[in-house]
Amino acid sequence: MSPRLSASPLGLAIALALSPALASAQDAATNLDTVIVTGTRAADRTVLESTSPVDVLTAEDIRKAGVVNGELGSALQALLPSFNFPRQSNSGGADHVRAAQLRGLSPDQVLVLVNGKRRHHTALVNTDSKIGKGTTPVDFNAIPVSAIKRIEVLRDGAGALYGSDAVAGVINVILDNGGDGGDGGEIEASYGANHTDLKPIGRTLTDGQTGNLSAKVGTSLGEDGGFLRVGLEYKKRNGTNRAGFDQIPPWDQTEANLALQGKRNYVLGDGASKDINLWLNTEIPVGKTATFYAFGTFNQRDTEGANYFRYPDGDANWKEVYPNGYRPISEGENRDVQAVAGIRGQWGEWSYDGSLDYGQNDFTYRLRDSLNASLGPTSPTRFKTADYEYAQTVGNVDLSRVFSQSDSISHTLGLGAEARHERYQTRPGDPASYAAGPYTDRPTGSQAGGGLTPQDAATLSRDVASVYASLSSQFGEKFSTDLAARYEHSDDFGGELTGKLGLRYEFTPAFALRGAISNNFRAPSLAQIGYESTSTGYNAGGQLVQGRLLSVNNPIARGLGAQDLKPEKSLNTSLGFTSRIGEHFDLSLDFFQIDIDDRIALSESITGDALTDYVATNYGVGGLQSASFFVNAADTRTRGAELVSNWRQSLGDGQLLLTGTYAYTKTTLKNVLATPAQLQALDPDYVLFGIEETNTLTDATPRTRGSFSAAWSNDRWSLSSRVNRYGSATRVFNFGDGYIPRQTYQAEWQLDAEVEYRITPQWSVAIGGQNLTDNYPDRSNEDIHYFGNLPYDVLSPIGSNGAYYYGRVRYTF
Repeated sequence: MSPRLSASPLGLAIALALSPALASAQDAATNLDTVIVTGTRAADRTVLESTSPVDVLTAEDIRKAGVVNGELGSALQALLPSFNFPRQSNSGGADHVRAAQLRGLSPDQVLVLVNGKRRHHTALVNTDSKIGKGTTPVDFNAIPVSAIKRIEVLRDGAGALYGSDAVAGVINVILDNGGDGGDGGEIEASYGANHTDLKPIGRTLTDGQTGNLSAKVGTSLGEDGGFLRVGLEYKKRNGTNRAGFDQIPPWDQTEANLALQGKRNYVLGDGASKDINLWLNTEIPVGKTATFYAFGTFNQRDTEGANYFRYPDGDANWKEVYPNGYRPISEGENRDVQAVAGIRGQWGEWSYDGSLDYGQNDFTYRLRDSLNASLGPTSPTRFKTADYEYAQTVGNVDLSRVFSQSDSISHTLGLGAEARHERYQTRPGDPASYAAGPYTDRPTGSQAGGGLTPQDAATLSRDVASVYASLSSQFGEKFSTDLAARYEHSDDFGGELTGKLGLRYEFTPAFALRGAISNNFRAPSLAQIGYESTSTGYNAGGQLVQGRLLSVNNPIARGLGAQDLKPEKSLNTSLGFTSRIGEHFDLSLDFFQIDIDDRIALSESITGDALTDYVATNYGVGGLQSASFFVNAADTRTRGAELVSNWRQSLGDGQLLLTGTYAYTKTTLKNVLATPAQLQALDPDYVLFGIEETNTLTDATPRTRGSFSAAWSNDRWSLSSRVNRYGSATRVFNFGDGYIPRQTYQAEWQLDAEVEYRITPQWSVAIGGQNLTDNYPDRSNEDIHYFGNLPYDVLSPIGSNGAYYYGRVRYTF
């Protein structure tokens, strides 16, 4: 099979997608009569009646998306036109917590809710990744798939409704409540593996074996709609490896090192992982008009990540410990919990909802098969490099009331107040992980990630309070509006007023215009303010360097020109139309523009003798070869369009659904931050924010995404197929001395399919596959593939694992 889907396989894929024997899981916004709860106060708005684009995904959509090892993020990427969830490798924290993008923006510019309540983000900063670099994203894979009833995705700014972070949009995960009957449950088991032809080494591999077991049960509580739903999941995944044969870098070609030539010394792919998930969702009637509710999720995940190989004859090795060299393996211990309790009900004409929401993420970073070369041959080979913790407590009070002027005109008024406390803490690693030993000609600290020192450790907190109001109005059957305003005040950045206006006018049932304008903001995360780390690894040019990510408060960073971070502020505008023709066809097309001022990003890595000498002379810190810190890098403008269309038709004894989606986004930079005088005084060639980090914000994410799918089902069969097209992406490096290699990875096609058969009303079995044509992205060129070791880059959403096949058994009761 060609590395890229050729015309013949593509034609076959489309034919399969159109046939009832292979059709696709239902994509975004297919159930048009679903009443949405995200983005509006109105109690009866449906998908096409929304003033902003909203996608609705059901539990069946997610389950049939061919979810790899129960990963919610991979399901969302398969189903949503503007969602990107790359599988990165050799990327530090991104090997352990994968970051997601909406509309091509940063992972921390999308707000995630669970049952309408704010979800916390991870404690780990992704510093060595490409996509999501410098962010602390929400960990989608910590939310159990079996707990989900549906997901609503608001593709528009919503800071006035939900507060800071809702720049690109809002993803609201709504948990299983048992539907019409709370009694019963299900048990589901799945097994899958990658089976692929890896051309760079000329071998056929089977790896990445995944096993997933989930169970949930529920019961009704009383006769007034109360329920209790609980569940658990166990997931295990083996690693994959798509590394090539090592050619050995020219500067490392000693006799001992050349003995490893032609071997696979590196790893490129998914690391091994093991997950345990627990969840609960309950409602209990209290009196005649009130309901107590509570829900929570718990995730414990152990993961492994890949790092660059250290050769036998190198300063980072002692042959007494590793005679054949070594490749450090990072280990992540990720503990994630969210617990929410509240009460809602009626108070006269008013509806009320009061809740307390607590979320916490703890991440312990470890290394094995590593070494602190400066300690000599007696160095430990296992290290704990740091502990990270983020906790968030939110208290909400919401009031709403419907005012009716007539049978056709009504207004829903919402009022509310929110208080939020955030805490971020880092703790140092083992002393051996950061020690500078007696061998001063060797690099200090544990290889592949020096430990956090006591001086690097930080404790920060923030208190945020806000008040808000919204008004959703319906003027007859044709015209509707959403209006919202929020004042939010934090103790470190002061106050901010945000607002949103959304309008929709239905000219005819077959055509309606909608548009929205809003301003939003995102305060720098506590981690972006206080996070520090030390690493020893290879730079873009392949040289081993010791580097530090400095907080903006660090004296060294200040000496290099760091400034206090400012909040990001954005203006969102959108205009679109919706169309519904009978019961068969519907379509929505939305155009948007998002202007963001003071976009936060990591600076370029500042390297060279001038830096090393400056830091040693002025701060007494020797051997620092690379430094970076967070900056308000630039103002950006993101423009795009999103199309979603559906066709429904009876076919045989079942129902056929065809869905097409297309998304386009392009980000450009304005007012790029100038290099400060302090840096230019050290070296006129230093650039604070330049080519590599500009590439991260603009071209590293594919600008286009298209999908065509179909779904056919009856009482026994459910058949599905989907063809995705991911657009091109560009990778840029700056190796210094004017050497700036780049490569554009061309668009790729992916074919997924699944067949499910219901044996009895309780039992069903399914088989399916993702990337059935075993397609891969373009191979990296000689400037980028690191001497044959890393033949594929991390940019393409299609990943570099090849074909994945799975089977699933489900029992409901």
